Amino acid sequence: MTHPLLDLAPLTAAHFAAVERRVAALLDTEQDVVIMQGEALLPLEGCIRGGARPGSTALNVITGPYGQTFGNWLRDCGANVVDLEVPFHTAVRAAQVEQALAAHPEIDFVSLVHAEAATGNTNPVAEIGKVVRAHGALFMLDAVASVGAEPLLPDVWGVDLCVIGAQKAMGGPAGVSAVSVSERAWERFAANPAAPRRSYLSLLDWKERWIDGDRKALLHAPAQLEMLALEACMERIEAEGLDTLMSRHASAAAATRAGASALGGGLEPYVDEARDAAPVATTLRTPAGVDASELVAKALEADPSLPLIAGGGALAKEMIRVNHYGVDATRGTVQSSLAALGAALAETGAAGAASAAGASVVDLEAARRAVTEAWR
Repeated sequence: MTHPLLDLAPLTAAHFAAVERRVAALLDTEQDVVIMQGEALLPLEGCIRGGARPGSTALNVITGPYGQTFGNWLRDCGANVVDLEVPFHTAVRAAQVEQALAAHPEIDFVSLVHAEAATGNTNPVAEIGKVVRAHGALFMLDAVASVGAEPLLPDVWGVDLCVIGAQKAMGGPAGVSAVSVSERAWERFAANPAAPRRSYLSLLDWKERWIDGDRKALLHAPAQLEMLALEACMERIEAEGLDTLMSRHASAAAATRAGASALGGGLEPYVDEARDAAPVATTLRTPAGVDASELVAKALEADPSLPLIAGGGALAKEMIRVNHYGVDATRGTVQSSLAALGAALAETGAAGAASAAGASVVDLEAARRAVTEAWR
């Protein structure tokens, strides 16, 4: 018996290259694009291990947990790491990056996360890119959560290594990712004797055996299902239009923020300023004494499909994430998510406690109106 997901014709090199070209068009880049056969942590680690070398100095901007991971990798490569950490309820400013670079002129590598879905913030990459390029450092950007949700222009912004994944705003598969690589980055990799070679982490292998070989022979058997899913994802984005897709995510973020504020019950946006809030996910702070994990579990009892999760690690007790990305970037999903949170607050008695503490009571109708009015 044949099976549509199992009995597939081989994915040719030409087909693989065609998907790469569509990804390059999405990023509006003239740089080389390499599609990696794994989740985005694969190219992220490959970029760091290729771009950082023993004795080099890296500026690692930390606005969430992924920035912390990058610092660990950089240190493991033998690089001297300057951490620039800002509170997770805000964003880093270009002036802060400029000050760090001025204080450490030896910095030759900068790592930054564009949007941190885990904390709900987003960073002003266009302004930061100008500062990094003026300094001359290699610039790596984690754009996994931002691609498709907000403008992303690696060439214009001076990004040397731009890593994306399809599993969030793009609405695609999690098991495949991509990175655009500048000529400066290729030169850095080639000059680094510690850069991965003959390894699944090696971008140089893709350069030497795939790109320099005119994309005639793949390095290994491609992740066929994931590649076909990525192609379908690109087709859907092209049909909707990138501007429309980004507008939908911006509307979801604005509506969630406005609706949560109107809902009452002590819920409030975790990211202080709207300009710093990521369009891919909105994080909310629970009232004092209310465990975020327990509140999310209660909210999901009626509808487990809602894109609600508690924060990770130390944030699990105080933060809720509304992951309004991809197919969940809709007004209906936002309204349903806030309604479930409001009902959970009321059911657990948390709303009464919040009211006694001076916060407003839960008002589902006010939240619904705010979502409708904020949707653009």
